[in-house]
Amino acid sequence: MYRSNYFCVFLLLVFFIPFSVAAQELAFDSPTSRSLDYIVAIVNEDVITRKELDEAIKLGISRLQQQGMPLPDSPTLEKQVLESVITKKIQVQHAQEVGLSITEGELDETIQRIAEDNKLSLPEFHAALENDGIRYSKFREEIRDEMIMARLKEREVRNQVNVTEGEVDNYLQTQDSNTGGQDEYRLAHILILVTENMNSSQIQQRSERAEMAAVKINDGVDFSQVAAEFSDATDAKSGGIIEWRPIAQLGPMFAKMLESLNPGDVTPIIQSPNGFHIFKLLGRRAQETPIVIIDQTHSRHILIKINELTSEGEAKLKIQKIKERLDGGEDFAELAKLYSEDTSASSGGDLGWLSPGDTVPEFEKTMNALLLGQVSNPVKSQFGWHLIQVLERRTQDVSVNRRRQEARQAIRNKKTDVVIQEWLRQLRDQAYIEYRLDAEYEP
Repeated sequence: MYRSNYFCVFLLLVFFIPFSVAAQELAFDSPTSRSLDYIVAIVNEDVITRKELDEAIKLGISRLQQQGMPLPDSPTLEKQVLESVITKKIQVQHAQEVGLSITEGELDETIQRIAEDNKLSLPEFHAALENDGIRYSKFREEIRDEMIMARLKEREVRNQVNVTEGEVDNYLQTQDSNTGGQDEYRLAHILILVTENMNSSQIQQRSERAEMAAVKINDGVDFSQVAAEFSDATDAKSGGIIEWRPIAQLGPMFAKMLESLNPGDVTPIIQSPNGFHIFKLLGRRAQETPIVIIDQTHSRHILIKINELTSEGEAKLKIQKIKERLDGGEDFAELAKLYSEDTSASSGGDLGWLSPGDTVPEFEKTMNALLLGQVSNPVKSQFGWHLIQVLERRTQDVSVNRRRQEARQAIRNKKTDVVIQEWLRQLRDQAYIEYRLDAEYEP
């Protein structure tokens, strides 16, 4: 529980790109000037209003401009954002059904980190949002929803995505044996999704949709705009960008076709079990495996969790009493076995050798400041209250381990994409959705 949460990291590094503090004149035919509010969609027992959609469009425009992405035309962006809001609404409703929530404290800490990442104080960050026409209360709810969705996805993936050592071995062997196995690719892609319950007529319709996208690309329409209009992938609105990945991670079907491309080239339509794909090669580079020398810390800890049964005050009081017993000379490992609520309790709180980034920032910062054998004062993280003791420190060459770790993460990412895509499809299939945006709009 002390380790960094993969989806939280993804949330901070991908979703919250550096925030622009300059006010933006949006040269876009947005419907925000409409004075009347009305329902644009019904999602189960909830509704999406015109005002809610307009605010989501404003946020979407801001993110696209921050990424330097061209804006699609007004109707396309409106439909894309509406689909995104519907998908988010379904996930938030599901979170409520399973009892998942984000506390005010967790939300405050996340927003504080976002402000710090942008080198702004909280008042400055609030002002930046206002300057961009974004209400702080709305932004706060957006962050809460993103955190909830990240946790939902983590729950879904946790029991379904496993990576074996054999899979890592095969991945590295394939990477080494391929002629382009050491190359990394940066791509843009379009996915026209096909699901197993579709009949031949529906699959034909999806094929025709892929053909329409290909025609637009051949006619010179910007690839990112075509992705925003046609792609079913979750990254469609950001141009379908796939950041640098080893070619082996893309699978043999795609790798064989991409190896012969030059930057700027676009593939023909590729059919796979998941649907119809179009790729554009944005860049290629040789993948290096440098020597990686890092400082590692052998540490142990005692954790008292904050949860429905234990308030923050109660947890802090418990950890303070344990600290007093340690100061009185009692054995750290024995107290960890008796009182720690982490999975490491059975081993006396021993966490083994930790590398930079293995733990949450509050834990790592405190651990790095300790002398050998020193026990920290109580330190609070998102998991609860900790006492930390450093046992050893060393400098280690982790090149081989790092390469295996990167391979493991690449395999996990690929499996995760499939699981999340299918999970979202099932949630949508089970939901009641009624569109009221206008008479002509059909998803």
